[in-house]
Amino acid sequence: MTLRFGPAGIPLSCKGRTLKDGIEDVHNLGLNAMEVQLIRAVGTPMDNLGEIKDLAKDLDVQLTVHTPYYMELSGTGPGLETSVQNMKWAGMIAHEMGAKIVNTHLGLYVHNNKKQSMENVVSSVRKVRDWYKKNKLKPLIGLEASGKQKVFGSLEDILTVTKRIGGTIPVLNFAHIHARERGSLKKKEAFQAVFDQTHAITKDKFFYCHFSGVEHEDGDKRRNTPIKKGDMRFDPLADCLLDNPKYDITVISGSPLLEHDALYMKVILERVVQKREAKAARENAEGKNGKVGKNGKK
Repeated sequence: MTLRFGPAGIPLSCKGRTLKDGIEDVHNLGLNAMEVQLIRAVGTPMDNLGEIKDLAKDLDVQLTVHTPYYMELSGTGPGLETSVQNMKWAGMIAHEMGAKIVNTHLGLYVHNNKKQSMENVVSSVRKVRDWYKKNKLKPLIGLEASGKQKVFGSLEDILTVTKRIGGTIPVLNFAHIHARERGSLKKKEAFQAVFDQTHAITKDKFFYCHFSGVEHEDGDKRRNTPIKKGDMRFDPLADCLLDNPKYDITVISGSPLLEHDALYMKVILERVVQKREAKAARENAEGKNGKVGKNGKK
């Protein structure tokens, strides 16, 4: 198993604000992933991306890229072409810096018509995917689960698009899934069901995830929160991760605390490992010594 943790953006504690500074800080903190946030894509400078690629490779920091947060890949209006251009520019940036994924939101359901919105998204994403292939860009297109009922991106939505279009990958934003499904992710089995449902479609052993606390109401996310303040805990997910040693999983902290909560997730994972090891040691000792029953016999 390969597990990676990192922040959605340059660490808050980073004194410098360049990507180079961010990658070095992520590494120095003991993290090994970072999602580069593009506030705007078209026109973003592409200088020194080769150096960033080499630095991330040397420090073993996995890079991914997130497009601007407002996207309209589900529509047909004037915002669609801007969104497509942003996806293309983000793809070029990601390719040059060696990023694995271009992660994107998809837009609102058009006139609340889910079927038409699905066809619009498939058409738009396929157009971008074909452009990536034509220009030999390596990054996968990541389709992020959304946290609001009016926004395209239920787990079923993104898995359907992934199934229909090669070169795409579902982005399992657990805070969004939890909010959209009205607080569904509270037990290990619930997280496992998400992995199982995703694997059944992708047949892939690599999963790209976001995690944070979340405030939600009536199936809609209100805001991301620090992990300690949400009703979705990381412990059950940590248990689930350890039950799937064949998977390679990247977990990005979308918490307002960014790198703090990325490190906190690592701490929780280590605690779960220690508990498992202590339990195994006790069971092993009991097995060697034999248990004494109520009748005094072993």
